[in-house]
Amino acid sequence: MKIATFNINGVKARINALTDWLTESAPDVALLQEIKSVDENFPRDVFEDMGYNVETHGQKGFNGVAVLSKLPLEDVTRGLPGDDSDEQARWIEATVVGDQALRICGLYLPNGNPVELNDDGSPVAGGKYAYKLDWMDRLYDRAQDLMAQETPALMAGDYNIIPQREDAKRPDAWTKDALHRLPSRQAFRRIVNLGFTEGFRARQAGAGHYSFWDYQAGAWEKDDGIRIDHFLLTPQCADLMRDCWIESAVRGREKPSDHVPVWIDLAA
Repeated sequence: MKIATFNINGVKARINALTDWLTESAPDVALLQEIKSVDENFPRDVFEDMGYNVETHGQKGFNGVAVLSKLPLEDVTRGLPGDDSDEQARWIEATVVGDQALRICGLYLPNGNPVELNDDGSPVAGGKYAYKLDWMDRLYDRAQDLMAQETPALMAGDYNIIPQREDAKRPDAWTKDALHRLPSRQAFRRIVNLGFTEGFRARQAGAGHYSFWDYQAGAWEKDDGIRIDHFLLTPQCADLMRDCWIESAVRGREKPSDHVPVWIDLAA
């Protein structure tokens, strides 16, 4: 089973780029972020005609996540548990039925900028950085639940986290950014340390591997990128992993997203 996560940065704005990619690369499952569409306006017929089952969790104008699967989907849930007042569409999960059942969680973790801090260095309550860290606390709780089930499961998507200095071309430029601030990285590591495998780093070490290049300042041409799209696998899922890679060439196509797909291949 080949699964890709892809922040498409607007499904309607990039419908041609997305359908071309699906035709050429043919993932069994695609987890999409930033669909920027309410559910009823999502162009599901386009993808259903391509053989995909479609599940979305959208909102108008920004955020939004989706699952496209050539395999049956069961037990679909929407919204990260832990805060019933959270109206941002950033989480969707479902069970994919292949050779065995696999629980997949697609996420679009909050960016967190601008970072607003109190005089003591704590995040300002109600600010975007506080929301990011609170969301990651809820993610930790859901990750604990997935680990406790002791079944194949993964959490994948745009984490908006640069885990290590080697995950940025210019790491010093990101030290005060919400994506690479120490509390952000600590929150990510806390989740990984529950026993998850970070798919890409289990297969590829070293610098120079990125999944996002800004539209500004010729970032793509300079390879001035960051790696913020990740797969986290439970031990039972990690045992199935055959490979994990970044499809970076997609960034050089016409009217691209600023992200590229990240892939995992599972014996499932």
